Amino acid sequence: MAARRILIGAVAGAHGVRGEVLIKSYAAEPERIAGYGPLYDETGNRQFQIAVRRLTGRGVIARIEGVASRSEAEALKGMRLYVDRERLPATEAGEYYHADLVGLLAVSPAGEVMGEVVAVQNYGAGDLIEIRLAGGGETELVPFTDAFVPRVDLAAGRMTVALPIEVSARDETASTLSAGGTARRQT
Repeated sequence: MAARRILIGAVAGAHGVRGEVLIKSYAAEPERIAGYGPLYDETGNRQFQIAVRRLTGRGVIARIEGVASRSEAEALKGMRLYVDRERLPATEAGEYYHADLVGLLAVSPAGEVMGEVVAVQNYGAGDLIEIRLAGGGETELVPFTDAFVPRVDLAAGRMTVALPIEVSARDETASTLSAGGTARRQT
């Protein structure tokens, strides 16, 4: 069975003339991207060892083993970097990796299948679960808060979702849309 890989960064471009690269790191602590062991390209066929040189406001300056010139570094621009899922640290209660949520069934509080989680989005005001509704191609964005997603069961492959219209009817007000509830953290 192939290893499950998680996107952990992307090469933003070359830095300097000696083969260093600027990496946009998606790790909770960006400079720790090298600590996860070998990183892979999207296909999983190419493996990279990186050494972080320093952290900047734009990303991580790093050296990739075997890359010695600016032109070699420039050739890597846009390459997405992946890490084996099992190499990532365990999450705390109420904290999930986006990749662990994608693919879960979304079920109503009554247990009816609503659809499948296809993405986790964040446009600046908190995480949103994107659900492809059963029986159609459209998707619904739901705030990833306790009010709208009261239960996540990774082992069962499902999450309970109360669509915003159901929550506002139950609570007599739509204020939960802006107040939310306790937001669950994600990395």
